[in-house]
Amino acid sequence: MGERQTEDLDVPGSSPGPGMMDHERLTSKERSILRILLESGSLFEDELVEKSPFGREQTIRSVMVLSEIGFVRVEENRWELYSLTEEGKLYVEKGLPERQVLEYILGKRKAQIKEIKEVFPPEIVSIALGWLKKKGWARIDKGWLEPVEKPDPGEDEIILSRLGDKTLPPDELGIERGRALDVLKVLRSRGLVDVTVQKQRIFSVTDEGRRWVDLNRDLIERDVKEITRITPELLRTGGWKDGYIVPYDVTLKAKEIYPAKIHPYQRILDTIRRIFIEMGFTEIKGEIVQSSFWNFDVLFQPQDHPAREMQDTFYLDLEDELPEALVDKVRAVHEHGGDTGSKGWGGRWREDIARQKLLRTHTTAITIRYLAEHPNPPVKVFCIDRVYRRETMDATHTPEFEQLEGIVMDEGVSFANLLGCLSTFYHLMGFEDVRFRPGYFPYTEPSVEAEVYVDGMGWIELGGAGIFREEVTRPLGIRAPVLAWGLGVSRLGMIILGLDDLRKLYHSDIDWLKKVKLSETLKY
Repeated sequence: MGERQTEDLDVPGSSPGPGMMDHERLTSKERSILRILLESGSLFEDELVEKSPFGREQTIRSVMVLSEIGFVRVEENRWELYSLTEEGKLYVEKGLPERQVLEYILGKRKAQIKEIKEVFPPEIVSIALGWLKKKGWARIDKGWLEPVEKPDPGEDEIILSRLGDKTLPPDELGIERGRALDVLKVLRSRGLVDVTVQKQRIFSVTDEGRRWVDLNRDLIERDVKEITRITPELLRTGGWKDGYIVPYDVTLKAKEIYPAKIHPYQRILDTIRRIFIEMGFTEIKGEIVQSSFWNFDVLFQPQDHPAREMQDTFYLDLEDELPEALVDKVRAVHEHGGDTGSKGWGGRWREDIARQKLLRTHTTAITIRYLAEHPNPPVKVFCIDRVYRRETMDATHTPEFEQLEGIVMDEGVSFANLLGCLSTFYHLMGFEDVRFRPGYFPYTEPSVEAEVYVDGMGWIELGGAGIFREEVTRPLGIRAPVLAWGLGVSRLGMIILGLDDLRKLYHSDIDWLKKVKLSETLKY
């Protein structure tokens, strides 16, 4: 049925322990398993578990002990089973593409390829032409396809027909095994056949095990009291003398236990919230769907800015109402600067563009709307939430991710206060070295980009910050300085968790979730 191989299996707790090489000290479970195997001969794992009174875990543990002392042989039987893919099932019903096209041209003696492309779907034609030529069923001459012969069903067609809705090994496919494997390889490359590998362990008593049983037949049948725990009662009464003390090897690795815990990325998000709340900030929330007015226009981002393009932003086929009190002021700032002293962007500002609804591209849309509703200082808020951008998914980009937005508005606050606030946050997140370099954003001036130093990676940029320009604040009726920042939380999470792929933050990799150490997640 398949290739067999014998391998030693490493099962936690399977070591025979001190004194177990004295073969008379087998436990009752081990003697019972040995007796079952002697009576039954070779048994598959499932068969042994069914005959054993101890359950799967205890049964396999006993078998492994017997294997380590040479009394039981453990073999693994592997075999391959083949089944059709959905495409393979379709071709069983309709015929392979080359067979479909051949049947068509046989009735016409020959046909133009242009005609065939009109009769069959493009994917069928492209597959069929290559295989007709490869199999020698037809020849192509100056745009004509002419059959060479009407062949009997090929080995690939026989195998597809034999499989049908079944799952079979190579030996049951109707042709010689070696040829079947070759044809199956081709069918797998065409995406018509799937393969699964079945495994089953087989247990049997070795010659050494049989010799020991012959010499200790009475021990196999004897019911010996096993002592797994030394109690005060056993010591006082001397009861330990009447039984067999099961050895316990304290050097063996214990079975790992993975208790329930909060997702490590969620812990990072919760820590960020706690830090800002302890710094005196208030968390705010907002809608995922925003108008272009709040997402772009209020932030003095020109209506022809590249970030507004369809390839960068998720637009909805919906429009929103604009706040009448702000429309004319925002229009004036964009077209000629309004009363800010700025020249604006020039051109004509269009309300229809501002009305377009979209999935927010940054959480600044939430904080700026909050400022419009609370124009008087002091204001000290933050928003940590998901944003959406048209990104090609790769190791460092996803179309949705978390962003941290912060706002401080008060009389007398300065650029130095902004840098101090960000430095404090990053220090509390565990980064000792923080630096800032000049940056540019349409809605802040001056602007900086924050960087942290990570061993082995160097300086990593984590977000932008600055002071809102008057073109942003004045239309909202704000006269005090506004410090603002937007930081990428997912990239921060990658660094803290030591990941090389942003997508791992969102995939449910149970093995990684179990093994990640919470003690190493955060330093705060």
